[in-house]
Amino acid sequence: MQDKQSTNKIFMVEPKVFFMNPQTASSNHYQIDDNSKDSKAILNAAKKEFNNFKNCLIKNGVEVMAMKGSEECPDHIFPNWFITFEDKTFQIFSMLAENRRKEKTPEMIKKLSEEYNLTRDLSSLEDRNIFLESTSSMVFDRVNRVVYLTISPRANAGLANEWCNENNYELVMFETESHTGSPIYHTDVLMYVGTTAIGICYEVIKPEYRDLVRERVERYHDVIEIKKEQLLNFCGNCLEIPDKDGNLLLAMSTAAFNAYTELQKEKIEKHFKKIVHTDISTIEKYGGGSARCMLAELF
Repeated sequence: MQDKQSTNKIFMVEPKVFFMNPQTASSNHYQIDDNSKDSKAILNAAKKEFNNFKNCLIKNGVEVMAMKGSEECPDHIFPNWFITFEDKTFQIFSMLAENRRKEKTPEMIKKLSEEYNLTRDLSSLEDRNIFLESTSSMVFDRVNRVVYLTISPRANAGLANEWCNENNYELVMFETESHTGSPIYHTDVLMYVGTTAIGICYEVIKPEYRDLVRERVERYHDVIEIKKEQLLNFCGNCLEIPDKDGNLLLAMSTAAFNAYTELQKEKIEKHFKKIVHTDISTIEKYGGGSARCMLAELF
């Protein structure tokens, strides 16, 4: 049976707390530290945005499993510490920030274990400073069994290579340079993979890697090319989700939607039945992540 590229079932985490996580700021240059709002106002805005996004997905025929986050975890809204697979297994990954490691709560692992068999847990590597932040570090082309990965403090090249060999994926690894000159912290900031199209920003990939990445990407997919400045509005942080009838949706934030040009949107609409978006600007500003980061896929 051929792997599916995407799934109709999504896992989301409602934040118990939400603020700019100081433990992730050194590698995430998309977070903004702004003390002009008090913490309660930020949390209330994030909760409202979370619920609007969740309800928008449900209204568009997406099945959502939502759980409540922990008060120790300001980034719990971004559940990127595990990956599920079509054979009903799941794996747990190693996270750089100490307070992000606490996101792997016994309650969430137990809930996932009701439907999936845990086959590997890389958490012990955290003590050795070896990190691989699951679907944020590794962007999957599940159908063609390719993993795209940008090397960063949150993505260890050796571990990624070992993981891909063990799980029968081809690894396409490259280096990037963000608007600050530092590596982009997560691959899902600059690209997403759909059934027939890939959105990607070639400009932030270091020149010596571009041909390699371009060849792999264009071998299997039509390309929606994203500009470097559009990444600041999270145009690369999107996710394909089929609705209950199998129509392909592309989920993104309103900031991303507004930053896409009309030509880009026309191209997107050739590959997706509908672009689904809501305003998650508080989450983007303080969390440094967007729509894709908030959605864990349940295959």
